[in-house]
Amino acid sequence: MVTQRDVAKLAGVSVRTVSNVVNDYTYVAEETRARVRQALDELGYRPNLLARGLARGRSGLIALVLPLDVPYFYELSEYVVVEAERRGYTILIDRTDGQATRERALVSRTDRSAIFDGIIFSPIGLGGPELRYRTADTPVVLLGEKPVGASLDRVQVDDVAAAEAATSHLIGLGRHRIAAVGQPVKARSQTAQHRTLGYQRALQAAGHEFDPDLVATVTDFHRADGALAMTRLLEARRPPDAVFCYNDLMALGALRTLLSKGYRVPEDVAVAGFDDIEDGRYSTPTLTTVAPDKQQIASQAMDLLIRRLDGDAGPPKTARAGWQLMPRESTSIRSNPGHSL
Repeated sequence: MVTQRDVAKLAGVSVRTVSNVVNDYTYVAEETRARVRQALDELGYRPNLLARGLARGRSGLIALVLPLDVPYFYELSEYVVVEAERRGYTILIDRTDGQATRERALVSRTDRSAIFDGIIFSPIGLGGPELRYRTADTPVVLLGEKPVGASLDRVQVDDVAAAEAATSHLIGLGRHRIAAVGQPVKARSQTAQHRTLGYQRALQAAGHEFDPDLVATVTDFHRADGALAMTRLLEARRPPDAVFCYNDLMALGALRTLLSKGYRVPEDVAVAGFDDIEDGRYSTPTLTTVAPDKQQIASQAMDLLIRRLDGDAGPPKTARAGWQLMPRESTSIRSNPGHSL
């Protein structure tokens, strides 16, 4: 590996001068600076960014801790990587699959505070007080609804308003028995509770009676869970004529069940999801969904984290990212300006 000593020898200057040029210090003569840069190029010198960051008290590394078994978070991670790079940071990704034991292990590693400048984290299984305790030595920004008792910076989408808009869209189609798929059997994050609240508010605003039998519980947020929930709903004495699923994966599972049982979508049952993952844009029919602004979520998360790294010791802050309702073929509306917030 080429060192600064090699560059100094070729350029005929001191190692200190090479260091000053590499770190872009101003007090170097332009002729000398040009000679050093030529030597850097000839030898193909690449600075040790990690060593440089550690010398300044930072590593330049940020941990992104996500349940990557859900496509939404995989797509979101790409935006976070781009936003971090734009600010001169490198993202290292840890996969949790939403398991409390894995979340606990990843945020409790003793080397984490020494390696990472900060953590961007979407917790599902870890409780608030424990999360706050285990991340006390490292700046943390949460994505989504915070666990109860977690006093940390976070970025969230207004799940209540977005779920209300999706349900109102289904009501606007003239549907009367609208089901909701996604209330977890065991309480995890507040996200599902907020989406249920938005669903209920839309029904109330339209004068529809809330029927708890139309709220289908799930053990997880995957395709199989949506498919199973849809099967149970169709076996009811009065099956639904529309369904709002709390994420797109469950909506895709619901679509599969409906089509396999001979139902037409959206003629017999209209379907809406949440997340706007790529799969929903290519399903048959294409999936109506709520599209969170992933780029804005990533940008706001990085902004909050960097403010902490720059010394902000104020109270926890909450940033709200935008969202848009995207009507597609699963509700039969093919073009609509949507709703932004």
